Amino acid sequence: MKTHFIHRVVAALRRYLIAGVVVWAPLVVTFFIVKLLVELMDHTLLLLPPGWRPEALLGFKVPGLGLVLALIILFVTGLVVANLVGRKLIALWEAMLDRIPLVRSIYSAVKQVMETLLGAGGDSFRKVLLIEYPRKGIWTLAFQTSTGIGEVQHKTSSEVITVFIPTTPNPTSGFIILVPRAEVVELEMSVEDGLKFVMSLGVVAPKYPYPVKPALPDKAK
Repeated sequence: MKTHFIHRVVAALRRYLIAGVVVWAPLVVTFFIVKLLVELMDHTLLLLPPGWRPEALLGFKVPGLGLVLALIILFVTGLVVANLVGRKLIALWEAMLDRIPLVRSIYSAVKQVMETLLGAGGDSFRKVLLIEYPRKGIWTLAFQTSTGIGEVQHKTSSEVITVFIPTTPNPTSGFIILVPRAEVVELEMSVEDGLKFVMSLGVVAPKYPYPVKPALPDKAK
């Protein structure tokens, strides 16, 4: 009887501790991630002359002003690039960078990736896929990254697409494989839900509205 009571107390303590962790862990992780991002963005304040920085004008540091400055810089840059004069300036800038061997390779690669990921007409990271990998019968979550793959497509007998298979719990690392389109299953879940699924080790599975079975017809009276 006494042993049973102890087990009940231990189970209750464990349940309450887990409930507390579930509440506090996301808050703490979110706080530190936001804090890290704000601190990184605050480094943009170093672009300002020393006399114009908040600590010089106000006498104390204001967290988050770097993020505001970064957004202003991005907005103004986009505003300039969107017109004809800005496009000519960017073309001259890229022509100059194109003459520097190492810089040329890095800049062009990063620019192409950004244009592919952020372009309105691109299809990168807009579809969550299910593929049989690393062997038949085992399914893996993946993200479509591209379809037009030039020479690879020309030398394959079937239409293939490029997919990215992320590692868990860090979806920023992974590897790419080329898969025949006919062997890919497109999922309805969003990319955000797919990333949550990967980062949570498969614990956080997005809800799926299963189709309701049609009602059986009433029996004839």
